[in-house]
Amino acid sequence: MAHFFADAPWLSIPLERQGEILIEPLYPCGRLLGGSSKQGGPKVSKLAALAAARKKKENEKQSGVESQQPNSSVALLQKLKNEDPNTKPTEGTGLSLSQEHAASTPIKEPSSLKSRKYLIRRRRSSHDEASATEIAKTPASTTGATEDQAEKSTVQPLPMAAPSTFARTMIGPQQGPQTSFVETPQILTLPVPSSFDSSTKKNPFAGPSPDDIVTKAQTSSKEAKATKRAAQPLKDDKVTTNGISQGVSEIAIDEGPRLKSKNLDVLAEFGKSKAKHAANFVVIGHVDAGKSTLMGRLLYDLRVVDQRTIDKYRKEAEKIGKSSFALAWVLDQGTEERNRGVTIDIAMNKFETENTSFTILDAPGHRDFIPNMIAGASQADFAVLVIDASTGSFESGLRGQTKEHALLVRSMGVQRIVVAINKLDTVQWSKDRFDEIRQQISAFLTTAGFQAKNIAFVPCSGLTGDNIARRAENSRASWYTGPILLEALEDSDLANRALDKPLRLTIADIFRGGVQNPLSISGRLESGSLQVGDRILAMPAGETATIKGIEVDSEPNDWAVAGQNVVLHLTDIEQKYLKPGDVICPPSAPIKNVTTFAVKILAFDHVTPMHVEVHRGRLHVPGRITQLVAVLDKSSGTVVGGKKKPRLVQPGAVARVVVEVETAVPLEAPGRVVLRAGGETVAAGLLE
Repeated sequence: MAHFFADAPWLSIPLERQGEILIEPLYPCGRLLGGSSKQGGPKVSKLAALAAARKKKENEKQSGVESQQPNSSVALLQKLKNEDPNTKPTEGTGLSLSQEHAASTPIKEPSSLKSRKYLIRRRRSSHDEASATEIAKTPASTTGATEDQAEKSTVQPLPMAAPSTFARTMIGPQQGPQTSFVETPQILTLPVPSSFDSSTKKNPFAGPSPDDIVTKAQTSSKEAKATKRAAQPLKDDKVTTNGISQGVSEIAIDEGPRLKSKNLDVLAEFGKSKAKHAANFVVIGHVDAGKSTLMGRLLYDLRVVDQRTIDKYRKEAEKIGKSSFALAWVLDQGTEERNRGVTIDIAMNKFETENTSFTILDAPGHRDFIPNMIAGASQADFAVLVIDASTGSFESGLRGQTKEHALLVRSMGVQRIVVAINKLDTVQWSKDRFDEIRQQISAFLTTAGFQAKNIAFVPCSGLTGDNIARRAENSRASWYTGPILLEALEDSDLANRALDKPLRLTIADIFRGGVQNPLSISGRLESGSLQVGDRILAMPAGETATIKGIEVDSEPNDWAVAGQNVVLHLTDIEQKYLKPGDVICPPSAPIKNVTTFAVKILAFDHVTPMHVEVHRGRLHVPGRITQLVAVLDKSSGTVVGGKKKPRLVQPGAVARVVVEVETAVPLEAPGRVVLRAGGETVAAGLLE
């Protein structure tokens, strides 16, 4: 084999020596998956079988056309030689016989390289239509030879549907020669505007936008109105109108006349009214001492609450297993208070005797609600301290909130206190138990700063009503001959009203007073007087308002004086400028907002420069004690032993300190504040 190519140059192998080397593939060629159309043959898919049948049909059609061509000897000879009849034999090519034989031998192409004669859908162009027109014009005699080529070169187009109305609207009418389409029924048609022309494409952003048009029209209208008003001066109380449109444009909204004060002499009106003395008292004591039940019994015995209401409360209390709480529910109206069995916020109620109109401020006894108790004590003229006389309860209360409440009310300026020793029926009205409690409480209150003449003790039972509004009927209680609780309340000396001082009212609550009174506030008038139509100033916001209406003890009135519980209906101010703890004052004598102030305190615990919470009524803000100025003598108020700038103030001592708060608050001397830290009251005192 090597000698066979010895005389041949490399890569210059003659054609007669070239051969076709077939190498069988390692793996069979890939075919379409599917079933087989022939039994025993290779498996082909249905798609492949359909393609083969189509190819066979085309071959048969082509062979039929060729059979119709004229049978000539030259054609038969060329067919036998496997030559194309249209090609001429080459002359003078210089090829040998073997080369001619090799050139004349057709090379078989693999089936994968043959062109597929599937129908191809393509767009019709003007060139295709022109060629089709020329073929149609060619005589039949000349088309015999080219008919076969035309059939091969042209592809039959698929039938197409006519363009839809939407397509004609968006693209426009068809340009150029019309094409025959398959007729489809026109079920829904849209009107095409006759002015639509697809040839002219406009830029949608060339002109002004709709918003620009509206804005320009509004601006031009305003300018025209302004020019017209400037050209035509207004006439006094006369408006000329030329039509409905001009009349509407000239309308001005009138807010209505402002409220005007009646300029009443409030002090003279108060002297003429001959009203009863008004007094507020706060009910304090340890938790579960029976404060709410005691006050509920007092209101029931005075016929402030009827029997039907008590029966209703008793039935509701029995459903949750608290039948003894029926009287307490007269004051505890909240759902959470009734479920927990404790007072959470200050409960207010009112009753009257022959000479005095009393307002009850029932304070919570739990230590978590001391800030609410401070808010109630700040509005009180005197206090009622309720003590549980049952075995063990008095001792636990003395270690709990009994002492703290007494110290707080004294620090808030309360000078008179009535001690109601409750639940004596549980110890069989023991006089020894009463004397024991009286001795310990009297000693403590005297130490706290109460005078002995301003302390009264009353043995009573809130559940049975003995010694509250009537004398005890039990023979075991016959040893007590002093005043009952109601008489002790009436014997209290009331403080003088500060009528000649500037108006001061601390906001206790903010609410909606009704449809006609969307903004209302309530509180106790500390000093001064006011009337409907007065302008007032809310501090620390510094916003003014007008008094639209006044209610004194839930009754409408034109004026109010110091010492009365009032509800003010306001106007010309928004609610966001008001909050509980703010101070209402006159614009002519406003209260100052301060961030640093000096206060003379009574220490309940060790006091150092520390962070505290400052409480004044409903007002409570964070702050800190920045300086301990001096320790003072309790009686004279002078500096003790020259102790200036001490490092620590002992419990029970009196000292002067400087307090700084984070935000400005309305405070002035001689206001009273309470300082708390960590949930405990550390000090209380008087502003200087």
